[in-house]
Amino acid sequence: MCGGFYLGRETKHDQWRRAGASLGRDVEKMSPGARISAALSVLVPVGLSGVFLVAFAPSLWWIFTTYFWVAFPAFGLLRSGIADLDKGKPVRVPEEERELLEAIRESGEISAAGAAARTSLRVAEADRRLRELAENGHLEVRARGGAIFYALWGNGETEGG
Repeated sequence: MCGGFYLGRETKHDQWRRAGASLGRDVEKMSPGARISAALSVLVPVGLSGVFLVAFAPSLWWIFTTYFWVAFPAFGLLRSGIADLDKGKPVRVPEEERELLEAIRESGEISAAGAAARTSLRVAEADRRLRELAENGHLEVRARGGAIFYALWGNGETEGG
């Protein structure tokens, strides 16, 4: 009689299974710091217990090998957390460089003298920064009428085009 009462009821486990949820954590959704913390919360106790086991009961060292298997996934979690630490950080662009790039974006192309007129940089400093950006492949260099102009890639017509 009691069995009939529970026959139609669902357990929470059945609800989770149908909803597609799992009881574990989705590691890809964890932040790098959380991955590192989770890995260290496993690795530190396992390592300390191994040290204490060998120090206080050296004849039982083999027991450590039976539960050391929990450290292998933690090593992978630690490695992925460390590898992803710098991926989430935004790149900081210096204020002068931001001014310079904004001036190039507004005008389409710019010379060192034009950049100095539109920003707080002097002509020599603007020329040096524009050359550095071009050497690193961030800007396109155009020569026209004996003057050198810098532009963002794909911005306007290029020579011969």
